[in-house]
Amino acid sequence: MDTNPQSGQAPGRIVIAGLGPVAHRFITALLDRAPQTGITAITDEHSPAYDRVHLTSYTDNWDRDALMYDPYPGHVEIRNARVTAINREERTVDCDDGGTVAYDHLVIATGSRAFVPPVPGADLDGCFAYRTLDDLDGIRATVDAAKSRSGHPVGAVIGGGLVGLEAAGALRGMGVECHVIQIAPRLMPQQTDEAAGAVLAGLVSGLGVHLHLDTSTTGITASTTRPGGLDLELADRRTPLPVDLVVFATGIRPNDQLAEPAGLPTGERGGILVDDFCATVDPDISAIGEVAAVHGRTHGLIGPGNATADVLARRLTGEATEGLTEPDLSTELKLLGVDMASFGEIEATGDRKELLITDPVGGTYRKLLLDADGRTLRGGILVGDSSGYSLLHALLGTELPADPLSFLVPSSSAGPDVGVAALPANAQICSCNAVTKGRLVEAIADGAHSVEALKGCTRAGTSCGSCLPLMRNVLEAEGIEQSRAVCGHFPQTRAELFQIAQSTGVSSFPEFIARFGTGRGCEVCKPTLASIFASLDTGEHVLGDGRVALQDTNDRFLANIQRNGSYSVVPRMPAGQVTPEQLIEIGAIAREYDLFTKVTGAQRLVMFGARMEDLPAIWSRLIDAGMESGQAYGKSLRAVKSCVGTDWCRFGQQDSVAMANLLELRYRGLRSPHKLKMGVSGCARECAEARSKDVGVIATEKGWNLYVGGNGGATPRHSELLASEIDDETLIRCIDRFIGFYVRTADRLQRTAHWIEETEGGLDHIRAVVVDDSLGIAADLEAYIERHVSSYSDEWKSVLDDPEKLSRFTPFVNAPEEKDRTIQFDRHRDGNRLVPLPMPTLQGVN
Repeated sequence: MDTNPQSGQAPGRIVIAGLGPVAHRFITALLDRAPQTGITAITDEHSPAYDRVHLTSYTDNWDRDALMYDPYPGHVEIRNARVTAINREERTVDCDDGGTVAYDHLVIATGSRAFVPPVPGADLDGCFAYRTLDDLDGIRATVDAAKSRSGHPVGAVIGGGLVGLEAAGALRGMGVECHVIQIAPRLMPQQTDEAAGAVLAGLVSGLGVHLHLDTSTTGITASTTRPGGLDLELADRRTPLPVDLVVFATGIRPNDQLAEPAGLPTGERGGILVDDFCATVDPDISAIGEVAAVHGRTHGLIGPGNATADVLARRLTGEATEGLTEPDLSTELKLLGVDMASFGEIEATGDRKELLITDPVGGTYRKLLLDADGRTLRGGILVGDSSGYSLLHALLGTELPADPLSFLVPSSSAGPDVGVAALPANAQICSCNAVTKGRLVEAIADGAHSVEALKGCTRAGTSCGSCLPLMRNVLEAEGIEQSRAVCGHFPQTRAELFQIAQSTGVSSFPEFIARFGTGRGCEVCKPTLASIFASLDTGEHVLGDGRVALQDTNDRFLANIQRNGSYSVVPRMPAGQVTPEQLIEIGAIAREYDLFTKVTGAQRLVMFGARMEDLPAIWSRLIDAGMESGQAYGKSLRAVKSCVGTDWCRFGQQDSVAMANLLELRYRGLRSPHKLKMGVSGCARECAEARSKDVGVIATEKGWNLYVGGNGGATPRHSELLASEIDDETLIRCIDRFIGFYVRTADRLQRTAHWIEETEGGLDHIRAVVVDDSLGIAADLEAYIERHVSSYSDEWKSVLDDPEKLSRFTPFVNAPEEKDRTIQFDRHRDGNRLVPLPMPTLQGVN
C-alpha cells in the first residue's frame, strides 16, 4: 500500500486499537490534516475516550461527563470490544465480540496497565489499581462501606511515586486516613534527589499521611482486627497494619500482548519497538503512546505520548516531519496540596554546577543545575514552592538572562525581572505538546489573538494547563490586548455574568454553562460562578451539593492552605476585640494541636499548621467559646481594623471601635470579586491605617470621612476621599452602595483600587452612583446588602451541624487525637514556636 500519501490525505481506513488520551490526540491531529479520513477506534473500556491525565479530578464531584472528550465526527466509528489478534497478511484484526475489522493502516494505542506486584493476597476484595474511572468507582464504594462500619476508614497506597501520592491525595479527599508504603528510601525517586525527597516527605507527613519508606509489602490477608478490612504485612513491621482498602500504584506495564503472536518485536522491558516515526517492522502498522518503545524505551507521561501521536499523524498524511526527539520528562504538579516540579537533569554529574536554597522551616527546596559556565540551565527541582517553574522550564538549555540565584528566590520575594521577551524562539512554552515560543509568535502573527485561539491552533495549554500564564505573557509581549472574558468557556466578563445570574435566577453551574457558555467549565470560571452564586444567594452554603465542586481548595475546606499543605485557622475578632476566655481557648488549642500562632496585621490571631482532619474539632471548640469563622480563606471581607477609640484614647473624636465592630458584623461573609479590608481610625492620627484599606473611615469633629480604593501588598495605593463629614447612617448607606456596586461590576480577582482605575469615569463616576444615586440604583444596592445581613450564618457552624458537610473532612470530629506516625519530621522550631525564621541555607557551586 502507499505509505507516503499526498499531503492532506490518509492511507485509506485507519483502525486504532485502544482509545486513551494519546489515541484521542492522534484522531484529532489526523482529522485536522485529513478531515474525511475513515477511522475505527476499538476500545474495551466502558466509557468513551476521556482525559486520564486528570483522573483524580473525578473524585471532586464523581461526574464522568466532566472528563469526557468531545464527540468525534460521524465518520469516526467507536467499537466497544477488545482486539485479540492481528492478521498481518489479511490486514485485519479480530475482536473479542467475534467480529473482524479490516484496516489499511493499524495504529496500536493500547497503552499500559497498572502493574500489581506478585504480593500474596493482592487479588483480595478491597485491593485496587489506580488507573481507570472504574477503579475509582470501586475505591469509592469500598470507602463508603468502611465509613458505614466504623466512620473512620483507613487505606494504604503501595507506591510513593507520582501516581502513589496522587492516589493518597484522592483517598484523603474521600475521608480516608492514609498510609503510603514505598520500597525506595524516598518519595518520587524519579523526580527528586535525596534532599528534595526528604523535604517532600516532611511536607507529606506533616499533612497526616503516614509514610513507611524503604520497606515492602510481603502479604495481604483478611483482617483479624478490622471487620471487613485487610491486614497488610510489611517487611519492617512485626504486627500487620489493619486497613479497609489497598491501592496499588507501583508503576505500569505496556499492553503489548498483541505484538508477539503477530511477529512484531518488543523491547527488552516491554513495548512494541518503533522508530522515530512510530513505525513498526510492518509498514502498515504503527504504535503510539505508552505501548510504543522508541528505540526500546517506553514513557508514561502525556508529553512524550502526544509527541508520538503528532509524528504519526503527520507521517500518515504525507506532511514533512522530523522524527521524535529526546522526550521532555519534566513534571509540575500539586500533590496533597504540596507544590512539586522537576525538569531536565536533577542530579549533578561531571562538571555541572549546583545552586541550592533550602528552607527547612518553610518546607521548601529549590535547586538549579548549571553548565560549567554557571549560566546555562540544565535542570532543577522545586519542592514546596514551584513558582517560576514555567519560566525556568522554558529557559532549559539556554543561558539564563539574569543572576541564576535570583531564580531561586521564593515567590514571596521580588525574584528576577525576566519576562517572556527574554526567551529565545526555541524556548518550549508547552512541554506536554512541544510548543515553542516561536510557534506561538507565528500563530499570533496569523491572527490567534487570545489564549483560546492559541490553544486551538497550536494545542499549547490543552493538557495539564501549567503553561497558560506564559501563553498570556507571550500575547502581551506581542502587544495583544487581552479579552476581559472570564475564560474560554464564557465570552462574558465577570460583571456580565453577575447580571445574567441576577436577572435569570439560575444558580446551578451545569444549567448556567449550558445556557450561557460552552464546554464543561474550568478552574477559572467555576470558582468565579461559585462566588457570584454565593453573592446572590447567601442562603445556600458554599459546601452545598451544587457548589462544593466549584470551589477552590481554600473555600472547599474553609481554611487557607499553606505552603506545606497544612491549613490556617483564623477566628473572627470584630475590631480586634477578644475576651480573656477566648484567648485562653485559642492558646489551649494551639498548644494541643502544635500550631504556630501569630497576631496578624488585621488585629486578630491566626493559628498555622492545622491538618485538614483536625479543622472540625478545632472549630467546634472555637464556636463553643463564642467565636466564628474569620473567613480568611474567602474572597470576602477579611477584617475591619480599629484603633482603641474614644474609650481609651485622649485624641479620639468618634467611637471607632463601635463603628469597626458594626462594619465587620454587617459585611462578614459577603462574597466579592476579591478580598476586602477595612479600617476605622478615631482621629486624623490614623492609627488604624484606614487609608491603606479598600474602605477606610476616619473620624472628624463633625462625623466621618469615607475613603475607598486603598490597598497594601506589592502595589500599595492610598485610598481616595469619597464623602466627608457624614453621620453614622449616611456612612453605612454609602458603604452599602459602594460595596454593592463593586460586587456587581468588578472583574474576577480585581481589587477595589484597580476597579476604580478601570471604571470609566473613575472615582467621580463611582461617587455619582454611590453618593448622588446618578443611576437610580441606590435603593437596590442597599436592599442587596440588607438581604445579605439578614441571611448571614457562620459557615463553620453550618458544617458542624451537617453530617454530610462534615464528612468532607478527614477523619471526623470524633477521630482519635493521637495517630501513629511511622515517620515524624522536626519542624525546626523551638518549643515556644515564637522564633524568627532563619535565613535560607545557601549552597554554592559543588
